[in-house]
Amino acid sequence: MSSYGIWLSAAGMKVCEHQQTLHANNLANAQTTGFKSDLATFRQRPVESKENGHAPHLRHPILDQLSGGVNVRPSRYDFTQGEIENTGRPLDVAIRGEGFFTVSDGRNKRLTRDGEFALNTAVELVLADASGNWRVLDETGAVIRVDQTAGDVEIGNSGAVRQGTQAVAQIRLKSPAEPQRLRKIGANLFDHPPEEVMKAAAGTMVSASREESNYNPLTGLTQMIEAARAYQMNATIMQLQDDATGQLVSRLGRVA
Repeated sequence: MSSYGIWLSAAGMKVCEHQQTLHANNLANAQTTGFKSDLATFRQRPVESKENGHAPHLRHPILDQLSGGVNVRPSRYDFTQGEIENTGRPLDVAIRGEGFFTVSDGRNKRLTRDGEFALNTAVELVLADASGNWRVLDETGAVIRVDQTAGDVEIGNSGAVRQGTQAVAQIRLKSPAEPQRLRKIGANLFDHPPEEVMKAAAGTMVSASREESNYNPLTGLTQMIEAARAYQMNATIMQLQDDATGQLVSRLGRVA
């Protein structure tokens, strides 16, 4: 029973370590435009006799009533809306509600909620924080380019890219049918699912604005402290159980 308790404590430490890792990444992106935080999820592990029902010799009238501990499950994304902040910059645009911008590096397409855009040396609309490598796509899937001699560029609430009174492109706003199936690939980008599982997004765009990260650092710090305390508690219990096992072995040895 002692070794079983040690295993449960070890599983608890693994869960707390996983929570700490996710919170640390979320905290590092608390100021990242359009960032969607990660949520830790877990599942209760059945006892061995229930998990392997084909092995009746494992059944025990007492042990079968215990918990099998807890296991880490793949994390989920928190897609709740971040606060929208007015920046006054004509190339900034935020998404209110459902949807993602589509960007491309020439080989791959990616999705993002980051609407802080800029113009690169080729006069293409790009993500400002990606060194001009990720170019913004329009509704037809083409890179958005402007005429540098045609006047100042701005983005309207409809997502229309304008130079003066002329609309030169329409920013693409799409959403996957199952957002939780997306995969983060770094740099505040998600992978782009096949086109057949994409749909027109129901969200709207807000010009001269940015969507802030939806992660609350104060709440996150509190949860990190709770996870750290739980980790330490599990470690302490594990040590106590190990000491008890050592004493038991020592006493049995003396009796023998």
